[in-house]
This record gives sequence, C-alpha cells and structure tokens, in this order.
Amino acid sequence: MDTNVLFIFILAIFVGIEVISKVPSMLHTPLMSGTNAIHGIILFGGILVLADAETHLAQALGFVAVIFGSANVFGGFMVTDRMLQMFKKKK
Repeated sequence: MDTNVLFIFILAIFVGIEVISKVPSMLHTPLMSGTNAIHGIILFGGILVLADAETHLAQALGFVAVIFGSANVFGGFMVTDRMLQMFKKKK
C-alpha cells in the first residue's frame, strides 16, 4: 500500500472523529438521515459494480458489499425512525 494513501486514511479518521464529536445532540437525527441517503447512493453504485463483475471473486466480494450496504441503509433508517419517535408527544 502506498504510504500517501495510508497517511490520508489516518488523517481522515482523525478529522471524522473531530467533526462528529462537535455535533450537538439535536442535529444527530438530520445528520443520520443525510448519511442514510449517502449510503443509498453507495449501495446503488455497489449494485452497478456487481453487475459488471467478471470473476467469481469479484462477484462474491460485490455480493458481500451489497449485503453490508443494505444492512447499513435499512438499519440506519430504523435507528432514525426510533429517534424521531422519542420526540413525538405522548397522548
């Protein structure tokens, strides 16, 4: 692996931790919804890549990627829905 790629990856981890830790709790629900939309686009891209896979290894890795992406999208929407239920007024 190229050292520049590894260096950028490590910097991205630190930047991500700093950005997420500064988000106020009231903004977590809209942030989750936006992240779920981005993961939906990533899932669609994974499906397109899987459609062009030629080797069995590429097909297997693409299948696993689509399964994990689907679980991430649907799980994220379930968590967002549960968070929104907490803000509803009880009768």
